[in-house]
Amino acid sequence: MAQQPKAPAADQTLRILRLLAASRGPMAAAMIAAQLDLPRSTVYQLLAALQEHGFVMHLPEERRYGLGIAAFELSSAYTRQEPLARIGRPLLAALVDHLGFSGHLAVLHGRDVLYIVEERAKGAPALITAVDVRLPAQLTASGRAILAALPKAQLRALFPDRTAFVRRHGTEIGGPTLEPEIDRYSKLRAVLDAARARGFALEHGSVTPGFSSVAVPVLDHQGWPVAAIAVTFRDGEVPGDADGNGLAALADEVRAAAGTLSTRIHGKPA
Repeated sequence: MAQQPKAPAADQTLRILRLLAASRGPMAAAMIAAQLDLPRSTVYQLLAALQEHGFVMHLPEERRYGLGIAAFELSSAYTRQEPLARIGRPLLAALVDHLGFSGHLAVLHGRDVLYIVEERAKGAPALITAVDVRLPAQLTASGRAILAALPKAQLRALFPDRTAFVRRHGTEIGGPTLEPEIDRYSKLRAVLDAARARGFALEHGSVTPGFSSVAVPVLDHQGWPVAAIAVTFRDGEVPGDADGNGLAALADEVRAAAGTLSTRIHGKPA
C-alpha cells in the first residue's frame, strides 16, 4: 500500500506542476484531474492558487492551463545555480577558440533571456550580452532559438498581447540589414517559423547595431528548450553570409556544441 503524503495539498500541487512541465503544451483541468486521479474540484482550487502566484497561466479561449512566468523563473534560478553553466562553459570556450567569434549561453527568464556564460574571442569588443544581463527574448538570437522550440500554445501564453513586446531601437532596428520591429505576435511567429525552417535562429543588429548572432537551442530529455548557445560577429565578418552558406556553416558548428551540451544534461540534440 502506497504511503500517504504528510502534506497532501503540497504533494498534489507539485504533481500538477510536474505534469504540466512534462506536457508538450497546456492541458485542460479535466485532463489533469484524470491523469493524476484527483477530484476536479481539488484541481480547480489548486490551479487557481498556482495562477494567483504566477506558476500557472490560464488560456480561457482554449480552456487550458500552462506553465506561467513564475515557473520559468524558477527553472532559470536552477540554471543560475551553476550546473548548466559549469557544464556549458568549457564547450563554449572551445567553440569560441575554434571560430574566433564571441559566444554566450543564455536561458529564458520570463519573456527575457538571461546570459549565464560569456566567452569573448581574442581581440573582440565587449558586448552587451555579459553574464547576468537580461534582454527581451524576441530581440536576441538566443531568445528566438528558445522561443522557436516552445509549443505554440506556450509561446502565446508568454506573449498574450502587444504590451508584452519591448522596443529597443525605435521603429526599425539593425545595421546594414534592417530588421522590422517585432511588436506583435504575428511578426514574432513569422520570425520563429523562419528559424525553425532554417534550423537556427538569427538576428541582425537587434541587440547591437552592426553585429549579428546565430543561435541553436539546448534541449532537455523531453525536448524542452532549457537554454541556447549563440555566437556574435560583426556584419560581413562571416565569409559567404550574403548567400546564407556561411551562416549555415557557422550554425552547424554552434549546433554541434549545443548538441553536446544537450547530451551531457541527458537531453536530445536539436
